[in-house]
Formats: sequence, C-alpha cells, structure tokens
Amino acid sequence: MANTWQGRAGRFGNLPVAAVALTATVALYTALVAFGNITDFGTNQQFVRHVLAMDTTFKDDDLMWRAITDHTVQDIAYVAIIIWEAVAALVLIAGTVLWLRGAAVRGAARRLTTVGLVMLLLLFGMGFIAIGGEWFAMWQSAKWNGLQAAERNFVVAALVLVVIHLPVRDET
Repeated sequence: MANTWQGRAGRFGNLPVAAVALTATVALYTALVAFGNITDFGTNQQFVRHVLAMDTTFKDDDLMWRAITDHTVQDIAYVAIIIWEAVAALVLIAGTVLWLRGAAVRGAARRLTTVGLVMLLLLFGMGFIAIGGEWFAMWQSAKWNGLQAAERNFVVAALVLVVIHLPVRDET
C-alpha cells in the first residue's frame, strides 16, 4: 500500500508536473486579464489614458513634455497591450498542452512556455515598470499607479521561467 501511494505521489511530485501547474496558472491568469480588458474595456482604458497623459503626476515641467494626451494614440497603445496579453495567453495555453503531452515534447513545451513568459516579462517589465513607471512617471500618481501589480506579474513570470528551465532528472 505504501509503495502504491509513493508511486502515485512521485508522479505528481516532479518538475514537469510543476511546470504544467505553473504554466497553466500563468496562462489562465493572463487569459483572464485579456478577457477582462476586452469585456470591461473602459476601466483599464482610463488607466492607460491617465498614465500616458501624466495628468495625476507631479506635473514637473521637465517631465511633462513626455505626456501623450491624444486619445487615439492612447487607445492604440491600450489595444496593443490587450493584443499582446491575448497572444501571450494563447502561447502559454499551447505550452501547457505540450507539457501535458509528456517527455516526448518537453523541449517544445519549454521553448513555447519561454516565449509566452518572455512576452509577459517584456509587457510588465519594459512596458509597465520601465516605460509606464519611469518614462511616464506612473510612480508619482496616487490613483493611477500600477507598479505593484506589474512588479508582482513580472516576478511570477520570472520565477516560472526559472523553474521550467531547471534540469529534469529522468525518474523512470
């Protein structure tokens, strides 16, 4: 009885299973974020507009020249973010499917998952932390500051990226 339980636990207690769980979790989260941005377009549209307009920052003359106040340009940026999120979610869903298919496609699963995670690192790291946070001084806004959420998403994507690239010991 103990050997049967240990055998079953061993199958679920290995790195590829963790890779499936982590990839699936990030895929679901990213898909839900994209879905929310599509179905409740106006909420985060306002967020992007305020960040790009820099209208709730300290309004330092040395920085305000960076502001983008044209609603069309702001909306194009927001739609681009949503498309990026949706594509990243689809890539991560495909990566999850490949992880589930097993050892024969583990390399492909790792590569596809890496692409999706790097997309998220670019979105949250470069897009929100660097460009939104620093270039558009989002850190100065008490109301329209998404740095904590961006940092959390960046760290989660980076952690999953590290885990999926750990060497897998063949446990056959």
